[in-house]
Amino acid sequence: MPDADVDEFYARLAAVNPAPASELVYTDPYTLLVAVVLSAQATDVSVNRATERLFQVARTPAEMVALGEEGLRSHIRTIGLFNAKARNIIALSQALLDRHGGAVPADRAALEALPGVGRKSANVVLNVAFGQPTIAVDTHAFRVANRTGLAPGRTPREVEDRLMARTPDPWCRHAHHWLILHGRYVCKARRPECFRCVVRALCRYPAKTEAPAAGPAHPPDPARTS
Repeated sequence: MPDADVDEFYARLAAVNPAPASELVYTDPYTLLVAVVLSAQATDVSVNRATERLFQVARTPAEMVALGEEGLRSHIRTIGLFNAKARNIIALSQALLDRHGGAVPADRAALEALPGVGRKSANVVLNVAFGQPTIAVDTHAFRVANRTGLAPGRTPREVEDRLMARTPDPWCRHAHHWLILHGRYVCKARRPECFRCVVRALCRYPAKTEAPAAGPAHPPDPARTS
């Protein structure tokens, strides 16, 4: 995608969604961090379903540690990799108490030092909780960046670096949400819905899809007309 089109690309996404937001349900940086850790290889819907009950009993690092690994597992069994996630969440909660006075740090290195928190998760927390202009590259953002030609790359880090280099400052705050949501609902993995894509004219994807044909008209149902 030419540099001249990048600003227009984001402007079009912003026009249809001026204030994009995470679809994870959270109330503060800690509950966001827990939800983000749970969301690895899981849908936001499944995470929200689990945390709706979990956050009624444990919404702080101290409460989570008191709940314990077994208690936490009972709330998140419907989420993939729940054993490892329970172990990491208890460990990171204890680490927050030991190292940060129970607060979630607004620092990348400190976040990535927590159990179960990688670069993508840290980017989400830094952006959503603390307003930093980071770009988290999940499978949706990775697909959109490559498919459109916005920031092609072979790895999430390569795509992230290219997005950071190409995204104009006014768009950085919400860039990853626009990319994620566009990939989730329009630029889908198996069959992108190019026919309703607002950035179609700027996209370099060659196999653009058209709107599905209308189904054949059915004759009136005699049972309903008699």
